[in-house]
Amino acid sequence: MEWAECQIIVMTMKTNVQGDAFFIKRLLSFLNDQFDIRIHRIMPLRNHVFLIETAVNHKPYILKGFSSPSKLRLQEMFTADLKKAGFSNTYSFQALAAQSPLSFENRYYGIMEYIPPSTNTFTFLERTNRAEGLTLLQKYHETTGMLVNRYATELAQHQPLEKWKKRNASFIKNIPVIEFFVQKEIIEEYMSWANWSLEHLEATPPSNPESTIILHGDVAHHNFLRSVDGTLYLIDFDLISIGEQSQDYLQYANRILPFLDWSFEGLSELEVIRPFLNDKKFLYGLAFPTDIFREWNRLIRERQYHNPVRVRPVMELTVGQFAERKSFFKEIRKLTM
Repeated sequence: MEWAECQIIVMTMKTNVQGDAFFIKRLLSFLNDQFDIRIHRIMPLRNHVFLIETAVNHKPYILKGFSSPSKLRLQEMFTADLKKAGFSNTYSFQALAAQSPLSFENRYYGIMEYIPPSTNTFTFLERTNRAEGLTLLQKYHETTGMLVNRYATELAQHQPLEKWKKRNASFIKNIPVIEFFVQKEIIEEYMSWANWSLEHLEATPPSNPESTIILHGDVAHHNFLRSVDGTLYLIDFDLISIGEQSQDYLQYANRILPFLDWSFEGLSELEVIRPFLNDKKFLYGLAFPTDIFREWNRLIRERQYHNPVRVRPVMELTVGQFAERKSFFKEIRKLTM
């Protein structure tokens, strides 16, 4: 197949070499040298992730690049083990190329099955989605609890306290910029919540080691995929680590609370999360304003604080929801007294 015969779609992306048509052309040529079947189309989805379409029946696959061959092999092994252990709600890696791994311009590419998405996209806005996502996450934890010993030497131990300390330190460093957008009193309030949370987390002993599983580590809405037949899938295991299952639920709670108007009652209605609300360590973690710190640190790190499109949602999190968040923090203080 000549280049002129290829159909290439280049989506608008962040400034990135992978959004460049010349890169796509080189990648297409490389893939067609390696595959037994011809690639008809490449569509960039996000950094180092592409939708590829074969010339035969236009069958689609996902092509994903990793920074090292060991990281690619870990993902191939882990997803295969998930399937073998009974967790079918995720993708499988495919063997389409003669060379493995596919090494191209300092990235190592794996090919995954394409799960046709539903037009009814999964979001945390809907109550039924929030509950269904938790049920799927619980099923994932039950499965990875059986795999945790197998990956004891492959995966790092999850260290949330150290992560939050670093995030806290970065936020403090960025305050001179943040003060251009957020009044000093609100910033000081968030800092007081963070200090209270970290102080109590440091003084709290570890929870039951029997709850140790392989954490997903990134339970954002975009890592839950609704397929065209209505099945919900859990995807993207780049941040897996070994830790207490409560850490995934803590992150999930933090992600959905803005859609619950920071209502403790709304959170307690979720059956999977409800038992953790009696755990002081979980509540101390809920008090830490991790999303505020994460988003401001990212905004400043990427020098996007002059971009109103990027700043607006962070301001909504920080200022628009401040009153609700303050009430939520007061509720946590009462419950942990």
